[in-house]
Amino acid sequence: MLFDTHVHLNADQFEEDVEQVIEKARGEGVRLMNVVGFDRKTIKGALSLADKYDFIYASVGWHPVDAIDMTEDDLKWLEELSEHPKVVALGEMGLDYHWDKSPKEVQKEVFRKQIRLAKKVNLPIVIHDRDAHQDIVDILKEEKAEEVGGIMHCFGGSLEIARECLKMNFHISFGGPVTFKNAKRPKEVAKEIPMDKLLVETDCPFLAPHPYRGKRNEPAYVKLVAEKIAELKELSLEEVAEQTTSNAKKLFNIN
Repeated sequence: MLFDTHVHLNADQFEEDVEQVIEKARGEGVRLMNVVGFDRKTIKGALSLADKYDFIYASVGWHPVDAIDMTEDDLKWLEELSEHPKVVALGEMGLDYHWDKSPKEVQKEVFRKQIRLAKKVNLPIVIHDRDAHQDIVDILKEEKAEEVGGIMHCFGGSLEIARECLKMNFHISFGGPVTFKNAKRPKEVAKEIPMDKLLVETDCPFLAPHPYRGKRNEPAYVKLVAEKIAELKELSLEEVAEQTTSNAKKLFNIN
């Protein structure tokens, strides 16, 4: 029983065949999924899927790349959506220094506002971190994000950064890159993360694991991520699946 904790089945890439993609994932043992919305359009798509399928949940937030577009009305809307019975987290939120659409200071402000909202509504947060590891950690500390905790999604930082995040009540989630042949660091970090703080994801349609690298990713492939972690930790796939699913259900408060 696998829980893909970060999917974008609300993306345009799945417009034609989302039902078949979901069925295929179920056939591979993916029993639960969290669809992540990060702007007006994708949030509506996430909620629509969560309303339709009892095994799909949703996270709602504002992506750092689009931070410059977020208004106070959007923030208020996120607060209203936090009461939806299938909304299990706020995010994805964070910092992205790879793309330069939104200035860093705007990203930081929007990030802080969303952390404060998460504390107000008592929901965990899903962190997007691209080329901004230390700034992310500093803001999480300053805003006392450990009060709600959450997920470092598709983690790509160092073991030192991972340890800082673990101290703040965050889970470390691995996706396709942990399976890449040349990805030394994610493998080293994955080996060291305590099993009770580990999660698996696809981030589909992006970052498909080996041997599908470069193709459209989908939730069925989360099994390949779990298999790689099982190999790295010298455990069975069943042990990794059971523990990571249990971790996610506990974090998202799913009975």
